[in-house]
Amino acid sequence: MIGSAADIVRQIGRGERSAASVLAETKDLIRTRNPDLNCFTATTFERAEREAAAIDALRAQGKTLPPLAGVPYAVKNLFDIEGMVTLAGAKVNAANPPAAADATLVARMRRAGAVLVGALNMEELAYGFTTENPHYGTTRNPHDHSRGAGGSSGGSAAAVGAGMVPITLGSDTSGSIRVPASLCGVFGLKPTYGRLSRSGTFPFVNSFDHVGPFGTGVADLALSYDAMQGPDPKDPACAQRAVEAVGAAPILNPGLRIGILGGWFQEWAGPAARRAVQLVADALGATQRCELTGAEAARAAAYIVTGAEGGALHRPRLIERYAEFGPAARDRLVAGSLIPADWVVQAQRVRQSVHREAMELFQRFDLLLAAASPVVAPRVGEETLLINDRSIPTKAGLGVLTQPISCIGLPVCTVPVWPGGDGPSRGQDLPVGVQLIGAPWREDLCLSAGNVLERAGVAAFRLPYGATG
Repeated sequence: MIGSAADIVRQIGRGERSAASVLAETKDLIRTRNPDLNCFTATTFERAEREAAAIDALRAQGKTLPPLAGVPYAVKNLFDIEGMVTLAGAKVNAANPPAAADATLVARMRRAGAVLVGALNMEELAYGFTTENPHYGTTRNPHDHSRGAGGSSGGSAAAVGAGMVPITLGSDTSGSIRVPASLCGVFGLKPTYGRLSRSGTFPFVNSFDHVGPFGTGVADLALSYDAMQGPDPKDPACAQRAVEAVGAAPILNPGLRIGILGGWFQEWAGPAARRAVQLVADALGATQRCELTGAEAARAAAYIVTGAEGGALHRPRLIERYAEFGPAARDRLVAGSLIPADWVVQAQRVRQSVHREAMELFQRFDLLLAAASPVVAPRVGEETLLINDRSIPTKAGLGVLTQPISCIGLPVCTVPVWPGGDGPSRGQDLPVGVQLIGAPWREDLCLSAGNVLERAGVAAFRLPYGATG
């Protein structure tokens, strides 16, 4: 592994490494590890060489380096990269013209000195939780190649989990950052809805779509998050808020009130997920349990709104180019396009009701805890999950604990926990993520709690068994 983003920035700043040498190591890791995992759908090494050279030139001139100087990163292939076709995991997009400019967040990462090395595999059109893509192949879990990486940002999570890059960008509509972060053992941040610009990203569900980073630790999330913040008139949903920097090591107030979500979030968490939540609760001194009673209704509302908005977005191409869609995404989009309008109206009312309930909870608590996935990573092709003696379809069930939170747009930092007890995977236990859920615009608290857990060793990034470089 080339190191965390925070380490790379320090080493390049001190002259211990050059951006070019970090990039060379990164290219070697991608060439060695990606064939087994299928994270990358394209690399951008020529561009990366130019960006790394620019960082080294700044240092040679004695100039102040930007905050992510020389840090390699990659993006889910629904982000526009100038000169490349934006696939969004879909064959139907392959013949589109190349992007004329970078997505807003890619441009901001470039200005912060980060070095873009490629585009990453994802679930077709971001509609699913497994990244078993019918066109571009399955992305596999770095800790056990017989298991999946989760989705829809599977390539983003697995690339970090395998140690190929310290930071990636993904999107989260119903759990697509949190689920793969949980299954691949990496840190992930889903900011508040509207916090980060989505301009230049291929849409799925406008009223749910979030974008955010994956990283090897909280410092990596915080550095990239700070670099990407800011208003953007090109995304009407992007809040016109000033940058609220959290810093690389946010501090947690010792008097923080933390609630452990029960009810739905306990019922649909398997044994490993429950152990992970308890480990986090113990480390943070959380003892009070609470319930978001509208969670089940919020998940149902999320299904309706997701299907309806996604179906409406893709209806013209479904009519004209039906055969170019993969069967799973196609069937769900067709079904979604047939949802009656009054169902959607009622779903939006449910969202408002559950949001009000959540705001009442935040009168009592500063943070809420819940598992990010109900189980450890399932095997590739596994069609059902068994959760507390109940069977649920894998593609839908992996998001059972994330969808209620997406529905109401709250910020979440997902931290990787290694609870043990479910058998080793190539010498290591498999991870389960825990959601640190904040009130709107309180990403700082989510990251601060993650920092405490990382320093205590309760949340940790681990390289796959046998991966030492």
